[in-house]
Amino acid sequence: MQVPEIPNLIHYAIPFFAATVILEVILTVKIKLEDYEYKDAGTSILMGLGNVAIGLVTKGIALGLFYLLYNFYHLFEIPFAWWSWLLLLFAEDFCYYWFHRISHESRFFWASHVVHHSSKKYNLSTALRQTWSGGFYTFIFWTPLIILGFHPVMVLVQMSVSLIYQYWIHTEMIRKMPKWFELIFNTPSHHRVHHATNPQYLDRNHAGIFIIWDRFFGTFEPEVDKPVYGLVKNIDTYNPLKIAFTEWYMMLKDFITVKTSVVNRFKYLIKPPGWRHDGNSVLSSDLRREWKEKNKMEM
Repeated sequence: MQVPEIPNLIHYAIPFFAATVILEVILTVKIKLEDYEYKDAGTSILMGLGNVAIGLVTKGIALGLFYLLYNFYHLFEIPFAWWSWLLLLFAEDFCYYWFHRISHESRFFWASHVVHHSSKKYNLSTALRQTWSGGFYTFIFWTPLIILGFHPVMVLVQMSVSLIYQYWIHTEMIRKMPKWFELIFNTPSHHRVHHATNPQYLDRNHAGIFIIWDRFFGTFEPEVDKPVYGLVKNIDTYNPLKIAFTEWYMMLKDFITVKTSVVNRFKYLIKPPGWRHDGNSVLSSDLRREWKEKNKMEM
């Protein structure tokens, strides 16, 4: 199969990211929606630049392993054709949904994903606050596409397209899109819910491009109350190194030092964030259930 030469879309998008962040700062100050926190935005930009630099290595690793798997076995010979790109648009987004959902439901994957949720602000710079560690292992969620027969280059390109799409939804400047758009696609309103710490919003709206997966699998929540952004327990630092690795440190500390069985030790890696072997767990699902019960009582 002849593989066309495709540029690194993320690198080409960086000037656009920079220009729109500056534009949002100007508009935010002019409209006076809120005070723009420059330290927070600066940290997000540094995290993004680090992600791009580390991505030179991690994307090479992912591409190499994808090629090994593709050359070893794949079900179909899927060409570089318009219809295959259309299929891949939905197939890749389906994989992204499960990657994103499991990144909230398993501490091992949350350890890298928590970076993206660590800001208490929500603006375009937040979209740039990306992991420095996730690229080394989260690509496993996209291996089914390789086994199906999508070429590794196609998969990596579509992953970049998804990431670029998700940039514009990190803003409070856009309240709502047309109803038909809100029904099908991920939007700023849907994604504000995802970044919120309000109990009813926790672990909701995991969509990449299409919100249809959340609607289908029961993880959709509309934006009603004003979102409060950040983490249930915030890191409270602008230090990129601490943001990148604090949760790794805490998780491994629990795994190594906690006095319990080997099975329970491993549960500190695979169970949701907040899980404790001693029964003192406080999970997102617990907070959400308490909110529902309180709402019923008030009604």
